[in-house]
Order: sequence, then C-alpha cells, then structure tokens
Amino acid sequence: MNQYTQILYYIKQLAESDILINTVTQGEFDRLDLNKGNLFPLVHIAITSGGFTNGQTVKFTIEIAALAVRDKVNETVTDKFWLQDNEVDNMNEMLAVLNRMWTIMYRDFESNDITASENPSLTPLFESKKNLLDGWLLTFDIELPNTTLYLC
Repeated sequence: MNQYTQILYYIKQLAESDILINTVTQGEFDRLDLNKGNLFPLVHIAITSGGFTNGQTVKFTIEIAALAVRDKVNETVTDKFWLQDNEVDNMNEMLAVLNRMWTIMYRDFESNDITASENPSLTPLFESKKNLLDGWLLTFDIELPNTTLYLC
C-alpha cells in the first residue's frame, strides 16, 4: 500500500518533464517559497486530504500549483491594461503547464483503473508568497484501488 508515494512520484515526473518548469516541490503550501535555491517557474504538489471509501479504494484530494515570478517594473505605469509587467505571460504559461499535465494524467488515470474528478477546478494566484508568484492552482480528486499501485 504505497499509493501516496506513487502518486507523488508520478506527478513529480510529469512536472519535471515540462520544458517550462525548473523546480518541483511537494508538501504544505506554507512551505512552498521558503527555499532560496528554488528556480522558477515551479510546480508544487500537495495531497491535502484522503479517505478510505469502502475498503476497496482510497480517495485523495490533490492540489498542484504552477507558479512563475512576477517581474516588477520600477517606472511610471503608462499602460493601465497590461501594467508593464509579465502577469499575463505568467498566467498563460502556467495554465499551459497545468493543462498539459492534466491531459496526460486524465488519460493515464483511466488506463490504470483510477477515477479522477471530471471537472478539476482552477484558482488564479496573483503575486502570492514572498517572491510575488503568479500562476494557477489545480484541484482535483482521485479514487484508486486499495492495492499496490504502478503508474507508467
């Protein structure tokens, strides 16, 4: 019974294979931006809750954040729409990262007898944490057999 570890390994591998991502972390979101050695953009993985359903399956709620650093321009803002920073670029790129990851996960989950929520939620994050990170938080549930798990 190593579902927790295998899910983390699997999502980590997906994030590391994305050309836009430099660092992958896991654990509580309060610890996400504490390591000064983080190279951004970053993917952070958290399994926030779980449960045993009927003795046959295990259910997890998973949160994955894809985040990039906001570049602040120290000059008078002349464009009130674009604000002379990279917020829109960060949001687009981090959404693309999560979209690629979700598409692969959803396909792989089905072929590994894992049920995933049909409509995962996305929450925008603007200038979060001390490094002023922009991106998205993807939240979804999975239910998997209560046996040893082997994801490809």
